[in-house]
Amino acid sequence: MLIRVILFLFFFISISCDNKYDEIKTTQYDSLINFINSLDEYSFDESHSSSYIYNQDKLHRFDIYLTDENLNKIDNDPAAEEYVNGFLIFEGVVIKNVGVRYKGSIGAWVGCLSDPDWTEPNGYKICPKLSMKIKINWKEDKKFYGMKKIQFHSQNLDKSKMRERLGYYMYRNFGINAPRSNHALVYINGEFIGLFANTENIDGPYTNKHFDGGGGNLYKEVWPVSSNGELRSDEYFKYGLKTNEEISNVSKIKSFSNLLSESNKDEVKSVVENWIDKDIFLKTILVDRRIANDDGFMHFYHEGGDTYENHNFYWYEFPDENKLQLIPWDLDNAFENLIQNVNPVTPIKDKWYEISNNCVGFKFGQFKLKQRSAACDKIIGVFTDYRLKYDSLDQIFQNELYNMPNINLLIDKWSLQIKDAVDDAYIRHGNPEPSIKEWQYNIDIMKSSIAQSLN
Repeated sequence: MLIRVILFLFFFISISCDNKYDEIKTTQYDSLINFINSLDEYSFDESHSSSYIYNQDKLHRFDIYLTDENLNKIDNDPAAEEYVNGFLIFEGVVIKNVGVRYKGSIGAWVGCLSDPDWTEPNGYKICPKLSMKIKINWKEDKKFYGMKKIQFHSQNLDKSKMRERLGYYMYRNFGINAPRSNHALVYINGEFIGLFANTENIDGPYTNKHFDGGGGNLYKEVWPVSSNGELRSDEYFKYGLKTNEEISNVSKIKSFSNLLSESNKDEVKSVVENWIDKDIFLKTILVDRRIANDDGFMHFYHEGGDTYENHNFYWYEFPDENKLQLIPWDLDNAFENLIQNVNPVTPIKDKWYEISNNCVGFKFGQFKLKQRSAACDKIIGVFTDYRLKYDSLDQIFQNELYNMPNINLLIDKWSLQIKDAVDDAYIRHGNPEPSIKEWQYNIDIMKSSIAQSLN
């Protein structure tokens, strides 16, 4: 009898607690919905240009609201990169039912997940902030200032908070098609999370805006030919396709791959130059090397056996001609290795036109990871014949953009813009964020490194 009474009381208490918890959840949900419904809903107008969102003179604030349940879901497993329903508030109006998730490659999770094995990201969130992606058209076909997605990069490994913004600025202002980037303040459920890099998402709206109306295929991290010079499969290109997925016609880039694989050393030059604009590609290599973007398309990492792959880039395929253009991506490690190899994973041994170990992979860097010289690649290798042209472009780049008076001016201007936010983030989160003194020290190091690299 006593056991029955105890079981009954336990069951009654459990039900009561569950009901109480459900009541709390319901109250929180109702309060959130009441708040959201009190705001005017955003409506896209053709006068709303994405240029406003990436205006270099603006430090925009973005408010993200999530139920406790949805926030806990993404916090408990950020590396799953699963969207949950949320609300985005910008300048007093709300965009309802957007998708919200954390995002990142391996580097984005380092030191930020409960599982310390950074090679296999896993576990719950332990950093104050993580990079985020907001999918505007998650539930229905709608746009925010002409965009379907926006994203905020945490800059957790960049105590200067300047790498992405300065790197993309240099690409774009030297005539290279690259994302726009400035800084932004991000709040979640009314609480200040921190200062982020507000970097343009590369997708269909991006190509529509930046490639004369767009319409062409966009590919992420697919290189037209393998490291041993062999052609790629249709499935390989389809996997990397980011626009026109419903059609999945990859015949054009596949044709380029076939031509590359079939061409000998004397023939490959004409093939590459027919498909890739020489000056733009040389400029892309030039900026990449000047800013030491060592985790970009010029780093061929060992993937096992005799396979080496590069990453952090896109290709745009022009719809009306047999042309491809590379778009640089993911600059969070740029400027690190300008003077010495600070990052143990990313350093590139060779200059862009040099070949080591007769194009056989070799170990390099603090971690002794294998890599292969970029000049061994069939595409990049073609451009090593244009060293004089490269040097003349480098002189123009330095005269017009990449010089210390201009760099100091840009960094100082942006520093004034974000200084209070850097301080607020440190006050709120402590050591995971740099103090003003540490932040300024890292900015000075960045400036000094760039200056030394130019000598």
